[in-house]
Amino acid sequence: MSDFAELHYNGEVIKLPVIEGTENEKALDISKLRGQSGLITIDPGYKNTGSTKSAITFLDGEKGILRYRGYPIEQLAEKSSFLEVAYLIIYGELPSKEDLARWEKDITYHTLIHEDFRTLLEGFPSNAHPMGVLSSLVTSLTAFYPESLDPVRSADEVRMNIVRLLAKLPTLAAWAYKNEIGQPLVYPLNSLDYGGNFLRMMFATPAEDFRADPVVTTSLNKLLILHAEHEQNCSTSTVRIVGSSHASLYASVSAGINALWGPLHGGANQAVIEMLEAIREDGGDTAKYLAKAKDKDDPFRLMGFGHRVYKNFDPRARIIKKAADDVLSKLGVNDPILEIAKHLEEAALNDPYFVERKLYPNVDFYSGIIYRALGIPTNMFTVMFALGRLPGWIGQWKEMRENNEPIGRPRQVYTGENERDYVDMAKR
Repeated sequence: MSDFAELHYNGEVIKLPVIEGTENEKALDISKLRGQSGLITIDPGYKNTGSTKSAITFLDGEKGILRYRGYPIEQLAEKSSFLEVAYLIIYGELPSKEDLARWEKDITYHTLIHEDFRTLLEGFPSNAHPMGVLSSLVTSLTAFYPESLDPVRSADEVRMNIVRLLAKLPTLAAWAYKNEIGQPLVYPLNSLDYGGNFLRMMFATPAEDFRADPVVTTSLNKLLILHAEHEQNCSTSTVRIVGSSHASLYASVSAGINALWGPLHGGANQAVIEMLEAIREDGGDTAKYLAKAKDKDDPFRLMGFGHRVYKNFDPRARIIKKAADDVLSKLGVNDPILEIAKHLEEAALNDPYFVERKLYPNVDFYSGIIYRALGIPTNMFTVMFALGRLPGWIGQWKEMRENNEPIGRPRQVYTGENERDYVDMAKR
C-alpha cells in the first residue's frame, strides 16, 4: 500500500502523506496543502479533520470501544478510583501506590479556596446559572495564582496548578449551587473522599450534616470516570485551541466549561429529564411517545437514546446502567419521572425498531436518572459533567503544551461581497 495519496489539480500532482495511528487509524496529512497548491479543505464542524495527534484516548464508535491510555473503560470503572484515573489520563501511566497516596493527599489538602471567593459569589444574582458562575470562578483562579499566567513554567509549577484545579473545582461547583439556593456555604472536609466531600458540600446545612451512602459515592465515582475523557469533542477541542495561544490552564479550562454548557454538548442529560417531565405532564403514556419517536414526520425525538459517535451500544451505558439500578434500589426513590424512564428503557431495549437502529439508552440517559435520584437539580447536571471531564481537559492541555503545538488558526472560504467603493449613505 502507498504511504501517500495523490491529488490531481490544475495539471499538478500533489502528494499527501498517509499517517497511521497505533490502532491502524489512517489520515491524510494536509498540513502543507495550501503551500503546495493554494488550496484549503472545507469541513464544517471538523467532522473529518484531525486537529492533532494524541496518546490519551482511543475511541471506536463502530465497535463500541473506549480506552484511556490503552486501558478499557470497563476495567477502569470497575477497579479504579476517579483520582487514579485522573492521574492516568494526565500523566500517561497508572500511579504507583506511593504516587497515588501523594496525589490523593495533595488534592485533599488543596480543596479550600480563598475567602475572597465569597465576595465574588455575592456579586452574582441568585438566579445565575451555576455553569456561568463556575466558569467565572475558574478564570478568577488566575488572580489568586498569577504565576499560572507565565507560559514558561517548571514541571513542579504545572503540577501544582493541576492539583489546585482538581482539588478546588468541586468546592467552587458546590459553592455555586449553595449561592443559587441561598444557603450558607459548606467547607470541604479532608476526611472524606473526592465524591463524598463534594456531595457533603452540596447537601449539608447548618442544621444537619450530610454523609453520602457508600453505594452513592461508588456510583458517582464510576460516573466521573466514564465522563473523564472522550477524545476531541467540542469542549476538549476548545481547551486545546485556547491553550494553544499559551493561555493559562485555568483560562483554558474555563473556556472548556463554557463550551460544555451548550445544550448540544453537555446538556444532554438535562434534556433527558426535561423530556421525562414533559411526558409525565402529558399523562405519562410512554407508548404514545415511543410511537411519536418512530414517526418520521413527528418532530419528537427520544433524548438519551443513541449516540453520534457510538454506532453500537455506548460502552459507558452498560456500566452506568448497573450503577443507576444500584442507586435507585438503595435509596428507594419513589419518583414518577424515574418510573417513566424505566418504561422507556425497557421498551427501547426490546422494541425491534430501536434495536435494529441501535438506538440504545446512552450514558446521558442513565446519568440524568442518577442525578435526579440524588436530588441534584437539572441546572447542575452540566456542572457534574464538568467535574468528570476535568482530567481530560487537563491532560489534553498538558499534552498540547508539551508537544509545542502551534497556535490554532483555522482557515475559511470567503463568500462575501467583492471589492466595492465606499458610498456615503447620508448624502444619498
